[in-house]
Amino acid sequence: MFYREAGDFKTSYAEDSQTFPIKFDRYRYYVVLLIAFAVVPFIINDYWVNAVFLPFLIYAIAAIGLNILTGYCGQVSLGTGGFMAVGAYACYKLMTSFPEVSILIHVILAGGITAAVGVVFGLPSLRIKGFYLAVATLAAQFFLVWIFNRVPWFYNYSASGQISAPERTVLGVSVTGAETAPWAAYMVCLVFLTLSAILARNLTRGMAGRKWMAIRDMDIAAEIIGVDPLKAKLSAFAVSSFFIGIAGALFFAVYLGAVEVGEAFGITKSFLVLFMVIIGGLGSIFGSFAGAAFLVLLPVLLKNLLVGGLGWPTDLAAHLEFVIVGALIIAFLVAEPHGLAQLWRVAKEKLRLWPFPH
Repeated sequence: MFYREAGDFKTSYAEDSQTFPIKFDRYRYYVVLLIAFAVVPFIINDYWVNAVFLPFLIYAIAAIGLNILTGYCGQVSLGTGGFMAVGAYACYKLMTSFPEVSILIHVILAGGITAAVGVVFGLPSLRIKGFYLAVATLAAQFFLVWIFNRVPWFYNYSASGQISAPERTVLGVSVTGAETAPWAAYMVCLVFLTLSAILARNLTRGMAGRKWMAIRDMDIAAEIIGVDPLKAKLSAFAVSSFFIGIAGALFFAVYLGAVEVGEAFGITKSFLVLFMVIIGGLGSIFGSFAGAAFLVLLPVLLKNLLVGGLGWPTDLAAHLEFVIVGALIIAFLVAEPHGLAQLWRVAKEKLRLWPFPH
């Protein structure tokens, strides 16, 4: 079989510790990137971009951020929707205050602002953990939504309370506003997701990632061996919030174009991203992709199959989606706590040893 390590020699430590040690994995990774960047933009249409690709790309960034905090560092958070709102409103204020600056810079700065806010709300993690930390981050979710609703400065004193993304271009191509082409919005989100995944992968495999996992596994033992819990936990909150803030900025500016904080970034958004991480796999970058893809594609498949194909009522199909997601969460927590990522690992291990028993 082609999926083998035999003959794939390593001559340096860098080669031995690379992300994809097997050549087939590396080639598959390059092929996926090639298709995503050079093929998909030419074949997608409005429906596929708005229904599948943009939600997947943006939610994958948010899931990567939450996975760093919850999966790698073990800090439970229910404030993802609120932090996405920080990224969205920060991007809006930057876009309206500095119209001459590139939207790409605004998105990155919005992530930085969200990181600072995440550090502030991460301070309770130094004293509490588990269920109590989840409640504290849930309080942050409600507080952030409330303040964006109640302070008119955040939405520039608009009578409707909504924020709308001004038209912006990158290299002369519209990426926000009504004139945005589907492929342009897709490419912007794809670039941010690719860079976010590479950055997250390197962080989690480096010294910072080892400190986060030491805190996750046993914080007292980690402190004994020299890991500073203050720096480790707050850095996890900062990095996680940075990615989530970027996702919120893209969700507002590139995907929706206009949002109202209570509807777009409510508590359901926090649970949705958390479910993506649980189903995809805690402590896995690939799991963030898998969970986002699953929960984005599931409603589309159910709608096309049940509503379009079998003629079911829309509300019945939506309720069935909740039942399926809930059942899957229970099944994964009981049978496979590491989610789809672990199933993928097991499948690859079996393929590497085939046809010998495993």
